[in-house]
Amino acid sequence: MSNLRLRVISAIVLAVATLGLTWFGGLPFRLFSAVISAAIFYEWARMSRPAEAVPLGFLPEVLLLVFLGALVAGLPASLLWLILAGLVAVTAIAAQLREAGQWDASGLAYAAVSGLCLALLRDGDHAGLVAILFLFAVVWATDIFAYFVGRAIGGPKLAPSISPGKTRSGALGGAVGGVVAGLILAAVAGAGDLALLGLVALVLSIVAQAGDLLESWIKRRHGRKDSGALIPGHGGVMDRVDGLVAAALALYVIGWISAGADHPAQGLFPL
Repeated sequence: MSNLRLRVISAIVLAVATLGLTWFGGLPFRLFSAVISAAIFYEWARMSRPAEAVPLGFLPEVLLLVFLGALVAGLPASLLWLILAGLVAVTAIAAQLREAGQWDASGLAYAAVSGLCLALLRDGDHAGLVAILFLFAVVWATDIFAYFVGRAIGGPKLAPSISPGKTRSGALGGAVGGVVAGLILAAVAGAGDLALLGLVALVLSIVAQAGDLLESWIKRRHGRKDSGALIPGHGGVMDRVDGLVAAALALYVIGWISAGADHPAQGLFPL
């Protein structure tokens, strides 16, 4: 099977599974978010830890499982953020005492925040469903338009020392595509202020591209081309969700400011 065909099949399977779990929301989506967090930390640890040693043993893994258990149980957002802050602090202090560096602590924070923001955005109501679909529309369109516009137009590189393949034209095309896709989704869903949501979509598109660059920097820092090989034809989970989880954090913060930490989607999509 050609690599292109494998990539297409994997993408279709992932999209169907993701959209199905998004539709159900609630516990199924929280479990899905927990799996994403676990996969991110697994790949992060494999990239960042020396092959010959595990300075902190399995402490970070145990602490992540504690947090994911709390997430799946559906504890209030304020309590989840407090638990996360405490677990990251424990990992950072242990790393400092063992002189092991802070990659495990930063990886724990990155993985846990990713799953937490996705789960809290979706929640279990219709506003959460629209919020996640809006997020998907913006991020996926940004990726697609950035790729095709960048290939068609080319031009100056966006960040050649981090990701040589990305161009400024692609970044601009991705932003335009993300905004258009987000507005279409919002209009079809009957969401409120389209001008405001267009601005939110632009912010999410920019943040998603920044998240992609951050993950590229992390891989380059550790001499990796892909974060892993869990997804046939696509590499690792981090390779596929880098922009998504960054944008999810941005959308969650916007929703938190608008409506509170527990039901952030209702501030943006009061349907």
